Amino acid sequence: MLEAARNGSRAALAELYRAHGDAVYTLAYRITGTREEAEDVLQDIFIGLPRALRSYDERGQFSSWLRRVTVRTSVMRLRAASRRREQPLDEVKSVARSSDAPGNVVERLALMTALDRLSPGLRTVFMLREVEGYSHDEIGALLGISAGTSATRLSRAWSLLRMELKS
Repeated sequence: MLEAARNGSRAALAELYRAHGDAVYTLAYRITGTREEAEDVLQDIFIGLPRALRSYDERGQFSSWLRRVTVRTSVMRLRAASRRREQPLDEVKSVARSSDAPGNVVERLALMTALDRLSPGLRTVFMLREVEGYSHDEIGALLGISAGTSATRLSRAWSLLRMELKS
């Protein structure tokens, strides 16, 4: 299937999308923090997949390679974007609907706001470590930083989140 996708087969690309699209979107959303950016990352990856597959040497699992591509694409979009860090109203509404108690809504909104205020580098390391479960060595390899830098960024992210949530 990968060879067919390399050659531009729409059926093969559709199958890869069905198999991996949700995971790519979820990871992109966790890194970028917005649905719109995550959708753009998803689109960028699958539009460019035939060309990107030419450099894929099929060592290791395809899903791991695709996660690395997703992280890199998401980080590049964050770095290139000069967008405002405002939270779309539909995201606020979805958080409000998904909670049972009013206190939970306030806590979730506070956490989402605090995460949005982190720099892209801190947010990315935080999401990869705390949500996705990557090790600092894996994060370092994905982002081109050392494991120590990853650990430092995670520590800074936690400190900033604690300060933000106390105020």
